[in-house]
Amino acid sequence: MSKRHLVTAALPYANGPVHIGHIAGCYLPADIYVRFLRQMGEDVRFICGSDEHGMAITMRARKEGVEPRAIVDRYHNMMKGSFEEFGISFDIYSRTSSEDHHETAQDFFLKLHEQGVFQEKETDQYYDPEARQFLADRYIMGTCPACGHTEAYGDQCENCGRSLSPTELKDPRSTLSGSAPVLKKTTNWFLPLDEMADGIRSFLDQHKDWKPNVHGQCMSWLDAGDGLQPRSMTRDLDWGIRVPVKGGEDKVLYVWFDAPIGYISASKELMPDQWRSYWQDPDSRLVHFIGKDNIVFHCIVFPAMLMAHGSYNLPEAVPANEFLNLEGQKISTSRNWAVWLHEYLEDFPGKQDVLRYVLCATAPETKDNDFTWKDFQQRNNSELVAILGNFLNRVFVLTDKYYGGQLPDLDGSSDSEQAAWAEFTAHADRMEASIGAYRFREALGEFMGLARIGNKYLAEQEPWKKIKTDPERAAVILALAARMAAFIGQAAEAFLPFTAARIRNAFGMELMSWEELKKIDPAKWLKGVSAANPGLLFDKIEDEKMDEQRARLTQSEAEQSTAPAVDPQKETVDFESFQRMDIRVAQILSAERVPKTDKLLKFEVDTGLDRRTVVSGIAEFFDPKDLVGKRVPILMNLAPRKIRGIESEGMLLFGEDSEGSLKWVEPDAGLSPGSSIG
Repeated sequence: MSKRHLVTAALPYANGPVHIGHIAGCYLPADIYVRFLRQMGEDVRFICGSDEHGMAITMRARKEGVEPRAIVDRYHNMMKGSFEEFGISFDIYSRTSSEDHHETAQDFFLKLHEQGVFQEKETDQYYDPEARQFLADRYIMGTCPACGHTEAYGDQCENCGRSLSPTELKDPRSTLSGSAPVLKKTTNWFLPLDEMADGIRSFLDQHKDWKPNVHGQCMSWLDAGDGLQPRSMTRDLDWGIRVPVKGGEDKVLYVWFDAPIGYISASKELMPDQWRSYWQDPDSRLVHFIGKDNIVFHCIVFPAMLMAHGSYNLPEAVPANEFLNLEGQKISTSRNWAVWLHEYLEDFPGKQDVLRYVLCATAPETKDNDFTWKDFQQRNNSELVAILGNFLNRVFVLTDKYYGGQLPDLDGSSDSEQAAWAEFTAHADRMEASIGAYRFREALGEFMGLARIGNKYLAEQEPWKKIKTDPERAAVILALAARMAAFIGQAAEAFLPFTAARIRNAFGMELMSWEELKKIDPAKWLKGVSAANPGLLFDKIEDEKMDEQRARLTQSEAEQSTAPAVDPQKETVDFESFQRMDIRVAQILSAERVPKTDKLLKFEVDTGLDRRTVVSGIAEFFDPKDLVGKRVPILMNLAPRKIRGIESEGMLLFGEDSEGSLKWVEPDAGLSPGSSIG
């Protein structure tokens, strides 16, 4: 292998905790790979951190009525703690809100800007007149032009997976106000992916050995009808890293420009004097572990940025996994249909390795896979307890019983021991090859083959019988079995680090390198060593525990779907600001639908001061003929704006229930048109 390895795992959004889909998608495979490289004696650094500038952050903050900083601080600490407790062995877990990251990302942008890489373009972008701000892709929803899904985002349809631009959506609406956005001119800086397509294609052609799902998805982007298109690297937002060039003072860097640079800034934070060796030395390897939804960004956009900069290595491998489903359904954070890592750690203390084992055994390496609590229980009871735990427990119990924990020597071993050891270590050789090829499920199967060979050897040799008839032979059998158990304590490090440490402690061993393991002569290894029985390494999980988890999952989903959708309190305003709002009673004189729209109604209202026109998007909730003569609160001094060519002079005020339906708010009968409310 190379002199150095820089391994990254996708930066998780700091807008919520991590769930098992995230873990199976990239963090566990990356950790298995890194732990194995370390045991191989390789120079490796494992980099990750919280992505704290995405739309998901500001949307969560708006929903909770707090500042984005409060959101990222909360979830950064939660995720960092969960990863540590679960045994994800990052060398650094940083965050993109740090000053070092801001400086690194801005310097990267400036270098590309100075080299003339970007195209500065004035474009039409959706703008929400009510919220008075430009809308990033995730603040726009509408109907997907491909599958008809009505809840597609401006950048992607999560129903069919198609990548979109906001202007492709049918019937777009702002997630901030619910109203139809308008197109408005703005200037941003674009990465000309169309002009870089040949270089990107050449790069991808060098990696046809990548997983078919990775290489195939990238080529589909390149070979699409209109090919790659320029992509904006800046956004008209408040939260993020400021664009460091003239004209960019009110803009921030696009999250997918900013976030992958987080790998670089975290490396600088970890290794201030050595980071360039891992990023710029040709002898270093860059490997990205991600989920399939990040393939395009890590295989096209980020490599294009690195190529344009000219100083960095390109990724050598991007072993992306597919999606993990839960009990036959897609994991959904909005429905709370998920198994959250921090909750698992609370519910199953000391069982980190059980979840690591199950998630690796069911990892969606080549296609979407399904996690079920039934399978979780079965794999624990039938594999970890009955196969691995059974072999290890028998070795410790019999060694205690017959020899007081002192390992007998292998003097006098026969051909059967040599054959058993050769068959045993062959699994370790295949495990090594599988991990090196990113086939972790296959490697886990080879690891469990070690325990299967151990059980087979004990079952065939029956030392518990021979101890009575041929004690010398029994000693040889248990001597070899003990070496097998100790070997498993070394080989388990990548998959089951907590269990591996307990086994090694039982034998008084330190972690050995893989090279040392392959050179072991069992007849000379562990002479004179005593083993301390660590007790049961795995125990059965009963049906009641699984019933609790399934019930909890269903109840959480139900509570999420039925919980009142009460909006948080908005930002505090001073009394003078409130006084500037002129809210009065108006009476509706006429109401009619706006032609060629589904949601808009046009009203003529008597405000007590004048008659004016108001357009309101309430047609799906009220029949216009039922509204004439009714009284309603109106915000009088809202700046007029044109909606579908009609100038609207105010805003009618309604209530909204927990299901998002509008309800009529009628003033007291004693309040006539023009009466003030406030």
